[in-house]
Amino acid sequence: MERGGAGDAILVRTGLVFVTLTSAVSAYRAAAAEDVVSAVFVAVSYSTLLLLFRSLRAYERLLPGDDADGRRRHLKREVWALCTLLTVLFAWKAAAAMPSWPVAAAVWAMAALNAVGGFVAMFRRHP
Repeated sequence: MERGGAGDAILVRTGLVFVTLTSAVSAYRAAAAEDVVSAVFVAVSYSTLLLLFRSLRAYERLLPGDDADGRRRHLKREVWALCTLLTVLFAWKAAAAMPSWPVAAAVWAMAALNAVGGFVAMFRRHP
């Protein structure tokens, strides 16, 4: 049975084009302002997001009985690691913009809770 359709493919491609263009503009602006840290942040975030999309797509394509070499578990670990990396990257940027250390600590606490919750949801719950 075919998952998704032509409309889904168009939405995915449109979204990827939009993310690519906005990332390129952000990286260009950061580089023009000689803000190397922000330019690296954009590049790493964009690369991680593309890897996440690739991993999710590979996971979606697995058939229900398709787990001969633990591929499903490997992809789940990969997805969780990439999601956690993105969470840490954005928490780092958000916490740096917070007006006081208690608010920044709250941002980091929410990021940690998100990572732990994702781990529990993906690996510790029994379907």
